[in-house]
Amino acid sequence: MSLLDAGRSRPLEGGASYSIGHRLFRALWNLAWLLCAAWTPPPLHRWRGLLLRLFGADVHPTARVYGKARIWYPPHLTMGAYAVLGPGVDCYCQGRITIGEKAVVSQGASLCAGTHDIADPNFQLVQKPIAIGAHAWIAAEAFVGPGVTVNEGAVVGARAVLFKDAEPWGVYVGNPARWIKTRVLRQPAPHQAQVIGA
Repeated sequence: MSLLDAGRSRPLEGGASYSIGHRLFRALWNLAWLLCAAWTPPPLHRWRGLLLRLFGADVHPTARVYGKARIWYPPHLTMGAYAVLGPGVDCYCQGRITIGEKAVVSQGASLCAGTHDIADPNFQLVQKPIAIGAHAWIAAEAFVGPGVTVNEGAVVGARAVLFKDAEPWGVYVGNPARWIKTRVLRQPAPHQAQVIGA
């Protein structure tokens, strides 16, 4: 297992939390992203998605990941069709992070899927997955904490801090984030085609 026992590795005394193989993989990944993706123009989403897949991510070909996004460990990232990781997003996927179809994580947001056991004198690292449902929106500079599920269609407002699950189609704001209303989508206007001469 790549996650080490803090009782043996002693991270509070400068020891590692992950195996040497895991750390070398991440170093190679960071170098590859820096050289091949971080500087690329926004339209090159397919190229960045390909690079993520080469490093073990499960990213749909239509998903969009911006070059300024930071992905900590690609094998723990799953993105559905047309999902978005915007510029400056910190995708700290120590645990698995799953982003559903057409979900948007906007610029500067943080997804943190790792924490520490504060009752452990050795401060053991704990991986806690994050799930973001289809059509959800994590707005600019919001923070989603470890183990949180943002259900389908939910909205986490700009700079909100979410540590509890968001209900489907709920809108959450503030720190700590609180539910304020239900998101209701407008029905598309019917097409009013006119037949010339009718």
